[in-house]
Amino acid sequence: MPYKSISDLPDSVRDNVPKHAQEIYKEAFNSAWDEYADKDDRRGDASREETAHKVAWSAVKKDYRKGDDDKWHAK
Repeated sequence: MPYKSISDLPDSVRDNVPKHAQEIYKEAFNSAWDEYADKDDRRGDASREETAHKVAWSAVKKDYRKGDDDKWHAK
């Protein structure tokens, strides 16, 4: 289920990372969702979505890190 806008993202993303990181997350998730479409038949939608979320978090972590204050900051 691709996300149309950052307002559609899960609360865990919207409530915890800066806006730019949310944009990164959305784009990475949507890209991974499309990329793994052909594997959907073997693993199912749940696995496809789980994989897309993992890819999206990985993309965020390339540019952001969680600080000692428990907030996400640009590297």
